[in-house]
Amino acid sequence: MFELEVRRTFSAAHALLLRGEREVPHGHDWQVDLTVAADRLDADELAFDFHHLERTLDEVLQPFRSVNLNATPPFDRVNPSAEAVARHVAQEVARRLPEGVRVQAVRVTEAPGCAARFIPRAVEAPCR
Repeated sequence: MFELEVRRTFSAAHALLLRGEREVPHGHDWQVDLTVAADRLDADELAFDFHHLERTLDEVLQPFRSVNLNATPPFDRVNPSAEAVARHVAQEVARRLPEGVRVQAVRVTEAPGCAARFIPRAVEAPCR
């Protein structure tokens, strides 16, 4: 098996709902590490093109750049935790990958030393 990893950052605010109370809105420079896997290399000896993977992740993250996540779908309906962001990114990237390439994990760091990793199962329901 081959794994590829790309990293992107974006700035966004959020305010989590914790035990029924909304915390004070605050911002983060979110770091997203996306790992994909493939069992085979293609005719060019690539598991997948890094540039294509970067563009795919950029496309998924674009709606979250410099916004309040609480006002941005799907987080206008889903608590915008690092865990939920990681799950959403994994699901959206997976929909855009070709057959034979799969999401292994998405790690989201919202602050230094505070990260959540989502490891998808074979079939995951989207967070809508």
